[in-house]
Amino acid sequence: MLEKIDLSKTVDKERYKAVRDEVGARLGVLQRECKAAGIPVIIVFEGMGAAGKGIQINRLIQHLDPRGFSVYASSRPTEDEEMRPFLWRYWIKTPANGRIAIFDRSWYCRVQRDRFDGIIDEGDVAGAFQDILSFEKQLTDGGAVIIKLFLYISKEEQKKRFKKLEESKEASWRVSESDWKRNEHYDDYLQINEEMLERTDTHEAPWTIIEATDKNYAAMKVLTTVTDRLEYELAKRREEAAGKKKTAASIPNERYKNGVLSGVDLTKSLTREEYKEKLDKLQKQLEILHSEIYRLRIPVVIGFEGWDAGGKGGAIKRLTSHLDPRGYQVNPTAAPNDIEKVHHYLWRFWNNVPKAGHIAIFDRTWYGRVMVERIEGFCTEADWKRAYQEINEMEAHMANAGAIILKFWLHIDKDEQERRFKERLEDPAKQWKITDEDWRNREKWDQYEEAVNEMLVRTSTTYAPWIVVEGNSKYYARVKVLETVVDAMEEKIKEVKRKKKGKG
Repeated sequence: MLEKIDLSKTVDKERYKAVRDEVGARLGVLQRECKAAGIPVIIVFEGMGAAGKGIQINRLIQHLDPRGFSVYASSRPTEDEEMRPFLWRYWIKTPANGRIAIFDRSWYCRVQRDRFDGIIDEGDVAGAFQDILSFEKQLTDGGAVIIKLFLYISKEEQKKRFKKLEESKEASWRVSESDWKRNEHYDDYLQINEEMLERTDTHEAPWTIIEATDKNYAAMKVLTTVTDRLEYELAKRREEAAGKKKTAASIPNERYKNGVLSGVDLTKSLTREEYKEKLDKLQKQLEILHSEIYRLRIPVVIGFEGWDAGGKGGAIKRLTSHLDPRGYQVNPTAAPNDIEKVHHYLWRFWNNVPKAGHIAIFDRTWYGRVMVERIEGFCTEADWKRAYQEINEMEAHMANAGAIILKFWLHIDKDEQERRFKERLEDPAKQWKITDEDWRNREKWDQYEEAVNEMLVRTSTTYAPWIVVEGNSKYYARVKVLETVVDAMEEKIKEVKRKKKGKG
């Protein structure tokens, strides 16, 4: 692809200025229209070293209202960023609806610079490409516009620019040994970029090659590319809104009427004596394992879902009782706030992904998308149906980064829930736990049960399994949660040690 690009393209100053003024004015209007329409825009600048990404970003933003965009420069990840999945630092910077995020280098460093430098194993490259494609599709499916620009210059032009930068006292620091190494092995690095472009050029997020030898020509093409794309996206959304018809209700899926939950044995229980003995032993084990998890830098993600009054709080309390509070975080999930509502629905959960060696516990999770949001109509049918794959991909990315992922569904029957509701109402210390919404949700028990059955089947994976916990007996439920966490930690620790030993 790239060898066929004509890098000799130029434009005279008068032509450039005329286009800049005309198209730049249009871009300013489009920014306001995107804000009014609540469209998040992501503009990615990638390319060969010294191709002029910084200059072109600066020229582009001259036409934008600075209150409506952010520019992020992606350097080598910090120690904190290296301790999380590689996409984490980009997920948390994805723009709110109506804002523009501009990336000077991006998530593509993983399959570009890191690959060339040998930081990522070749065996992990395919997985990294898949993670990137999933990331971009989730964003575009959620309404974002992604514009990807690749600035291209020849080996000779790059060498000339490196030398010019080195001759300047103010700019010499910008040229590193790694830059010269990539210039020396220009063809090899170009091949890596060629593969990147081919494997990630999608209908939803296509690449545009910017011939960057002539900086004015490059600026003109960047400006027209961004403007044309935003005009297209706004027009497409207007057409969709005008032609939108009310969709028929979903056809009931009998497959999930009598699913996983119907076969759960809720008679399982423990005596108080059995419970106390097992609890003490397991909590002491967890205390030791937590230290080992931290030492080996293994991240842990534990999600709790279940019926109202199902015992999530009690299970979490026993789980964290003997853990070092500096090494875990409990994240209670309520209805999204105003800031969270204007981001992709997974954004708020990515913000709480644990770094390596730490534990993140979620009291309710991202699965609200396929349960409460589905049942209560807070998202469209297309949204929640798409979410199963999006969630599986998010969890796969965490698992690929070395995380233990466990998801608990705390199951009780309808009679036990009613008994616990009444018990809470009669106890002044627990009355705050029961709300009118809890009673309303109870009326939709059958709808929720069908949704949960589908969720369990479609999102229980080898790398992020669902564990259904028989919860009518609180003692039994708490012990099962602890036993599951202990077993998973012990298995992961053994696996990591084997790998370390093999490398040694």
